[in-house]
Amino acid sequence: MSILAGVVRRVVVKATMLRISYTDTGAEQRWILCGQLAGAWVDELRSYWQYTRKVAPCSAAVFDLSEVTFIDEAGERLLSDMQGAGAKFVATGVETKHLVRSLTVAGKKPLRRLIGGKR
Repeated sequence: MSILAGVVRRVVVKATMLRISYTDTGAEQRWILCGQLAGAWVDELRSYWQYTRKVAPCSAAVFDLSEVTFIDEAGERLLSDMQGAGAKFVATGVETKHLVRSLTVAGKKPLRRLIGGKR
C-alpha cells in the first residue's frame, strides 16, 4: 500500500498458483495439475518433469489437465515439448481439449489466442 497525494492506493497482485500432484506406479508417471500453468510455474513443472523422466524414462507419462484454469504461451510450449517426448494428456473443457488437439497441428494457434488476441 502506498500513499500518494493523500490518496491511499492498494496494489493488488494476482498470484498465479499451480498445484502439482505426482504418482509413479512403475508403468506410469501421472501428474495432476490444478490451477494456472503460467509464469514461473512453467519452469517449475518443466524441471520436475525432466527430473522424473530421467529417473524412469520407460514409464508412460500422463498429465491430467482437467483442473487447469489457464495456460500461458510458455505453458503451451512446454505441453508441446512434452507431447513431442511422448506424454499423453487428459483434458476436460472445450478450450483445454482444443489446445491439446492443436498441439499436434504445426503452426495452428490455439482458439484462445484468436479470440481477443493478436492474430
